Amino acid sequence: MHKPSPHPKEEERLNIVKALNILDTKPEERFDKITKMATERLHVPISTITIIDKDREWFKSYKGLSRSESPRDVSFCGHALLMSDIFMIEDTLKDERFENHPQTKAPLPIRFYAGINLKHKQSGFPVGVFCIKDYKPRTLHLNELEIFLELAKEAEYQLNKEKTLHSKDN
Repeated sequence: MHKPSPHPKEEERLNIVKALNILDTKPEERFDKITKMATERLHVPISTITIIDKDREWFKSYKGLSRSESPRDVSFCGHALLMSDIFMIEDTLKDERFENHPQTKAPLPIRFYAGINLKHKQSGFPVGVFCIKDYKPRTLHLNELEIFLELAKEAEYQLNKEKTLHSKDN
């Protein structure tokens, strides 16, 4: 298993994440709509809007999972954060980076992953990832890629709304 590397300017990136004031906030319908649409329209069991913190990936919104965070060093999203395009693994068991990965060895193993980083508008730094996961290998077809990108664009837009919308009381 290959652990995700930190961003080349990790300290600056983490300062942007902190300034967004979104970590550990309550669920919000505007994000939950996106992950719900992803599971329904793309026929996948899991979708998240993930914020990548120093040592964890924290899910601002998630469908199909029972927890709101996991360690960054075993996250697929940690890898996607560093990509300039979609990070897709059609079959995790055929990708040497994810051999012996805890999520591919789980009782319901992740076999498919697609994620795209979500950027902070002003700085251009990636702060999180929109992703989908499946328990079976698959390929996204053109129309599915278009849906995936449309939903990711909306997630990024919502993350970049005024900071006051991300207060801890929301």
